[in-house]
Amino acid sequence: MNLRRRITQRKILWFVPLTLYAVLTFWYTNTAGPLSAAEIQFYSQKLQAAGYTTNRIERLKDFMATDTGRQFLMVNNLDMAVDPADVEGALSGENAAQLMDRYMEHMYPALLRRACHPVYVGEAIFRAMDVVGIDGAEIWDRAVLLRYRSRRDLMDIVSNPAFTGKHEFKSAALDKTIAYPLENTLYLSDPRLLLALLLLALTALADSLIYSRGSRSSPCR
Repeated sequence: MNLRRRITQRKILWFVPLTLYAVLTFWYTNTAGPLSAAEIQFYSQKLQAAGYTTNRIERLKDFMATDTGRQFLMVNNLDMAVDPADVEGALSGENAAQLMDRYMEHMYPALLRRACHPVYVGEAIFRAMDVVGIDGAEIWDRAVLLRYRSRRDLMDIVSNPAFTGKHEFKSAALDKTIAYPLENTLYLSDPRLLLALLLLALTALADSLIYSRGSRSSPCR
């Protein structure tokens, strides 16, 4: 193989995954910074138009006002209803899991197109092992962690009028729930880290198989 051509092909081999990683990382990372005062006002008006209560709007305004611009995880503890409440639009006989699926039919597309997604979903195997200062918190059925690229992305979702109607399916499916956001201190399962390691390993392996073997087989001159 011509040496110049060989060098060019080797550069391409490394350039393609590097470019792919850069593009995906740019999309996956919030580059717009924290919410501005104008954006907070904009989303507050949308929440009001969507029918949110004054107390909930004020809570969300506080959440927006303390934005750091970083990604965050939403922790959800869910206690599924044995006898779900009636909700408009539900089919007769739908159980809690089916109602939750109705809710997620809206959430999944809204999440994924904003680089937000589930990080962890698990079923409870026993009642709470330690409860302090909370009544009725011994029983939970499921825990879910959702990754949000930014608070802006969350507000885009919850201020959409379509979300308000779909959220009723979630409320009907649950006897109780608690959800709160947290920012990462240690997050070893960040897809950007996993993708970097995977692309590095695959590219290095391809480089070794294609070019190192070729170098060993070439006669010395």
